[in-house]
Amino acid sequence: MSQIALPAVFMRGGTSKGLFFHRRDLPAARSEWDALFLAALGSPDPHGRQLDGMGGGISSLSKVVVVSPSERPGVDLDYLFGQVAVERARVDYRSNCGNLSAAVGPFAVDEGLVQAADGMAALTLHNCNLGQTIETRFAVAEGRAVVEGETVLDGVAGRGAPIRLSFLEPGGAVTGRLLPSGRARDVLDVPGAGPIEATLIDASTALVIVRADALGLSGVELPDAIEADPALAARLEAIRRAGATAMGLKPETESVPKVGFVAPPADAPTLSGARLAADSVDLTARAVSMGRPHRALPLTAALAFAAAARIPGTLAAEAARPAEGSPVRLGHPSGVAEVAVDLAAAAPPHIARLTVTRTARRLMEGRVLVPARHLSGQATHP
Repeated sequence: MSQIALPAVFMRGGTSKGLFFHRRDLPAARSEWDALFLAALGSPDPHGRQLDGMGGGISSLSKVVVVSPSERPGVDLDYLFGQVAVERARVDYRSNCGNLSAAVGPFAVDEGLVQAADGMAALTLHNCNLGQTIETRFAVAEGRAVVEGETVLDGVAGRGAPIRLSFLEPGGAVTGRLLPSGRARDVLDVPGAGPIEATLIDASTALVIVRADALGLSGVELPDAIEADPALAARLEAIRRAGATAMGLKPETESVPKVGFVAPPADAPTLSGARLAADSVDLTARAVSMGRPHRALPLTAALAFAAAARIPGTLAAEAARPAEGSPVRLGHPSGVAEVAVDLAAAAPPHIARLTVTRTARRLMEGRVLVPARHLSGQATHP
């Protein structure tokens, strides 16, 4: 059977990777997109490896982004994020990927979607999934986004050029409220597990936070240890579902809310084998994304953890080292993530912006091939 070739760019953004498409190169009918994305990434794959596609077998490596110039006043680019399930035939558009958001601006400059003079580019992005506004700043040289730099991002080998992302008015991105229940902490009645105290927060994404010790954990466990405990995985999923119901969300939607647990700063192992010193972090955090423990932190979850750490009364604030006015340093399995929190008001809490620094790199450009049966519209045949 013949294959169809579509222009695409494979990019790393932060600690994620995905395929980037121009909106103009995709079928006019959105109903045709899912089959195309699934085939391009290699899903569904019951073996969980996505060997017949570009995906990497875990949620952070199984993503797509569709970018186009924006017609919205004051906005440069629109982008839509798709989370492609690994083992099932499903593409979820109910959340944003903060890490791949870092690659949107560089992609657009390199593709000529926006004009940027050499120096610092400042672009405003509109995330179509949640209606979020994101400001991004990054260096441009000779008409292309700068890649080389001295910024180290834990979880990514090497160094890169810094990309600053500011998520404006991030509260209520999914549910409409920063604290969906109106409280800093709740008690969830979890089927099969009983009551458990949780913080429900929605800051760039919806997140259910529990204490590590409430799960019988220290909080510094690495992903393999969490994944090796089926009972723990089942309990975390039950907590996530109970939190979803309390937030007014559909429990069966895996991408939101996410679930995670926190603990006070502690010496901790990392995936690289290095030790993370307790005094280098303000809060220890772990997150589960699409049913799998994340090897760093999903950026949107990191934003939510950091926001919670600055809101009095939350479980994250209770566990965090007091450091008002400073970025929140989150200890995760790959190292440390820093998030600057602009808390505009404490009662009721209001977050004006959340700011992080990422790196990104274009890895491959050309055409991605999918069997012709997955696309009925016009495309270029190789």
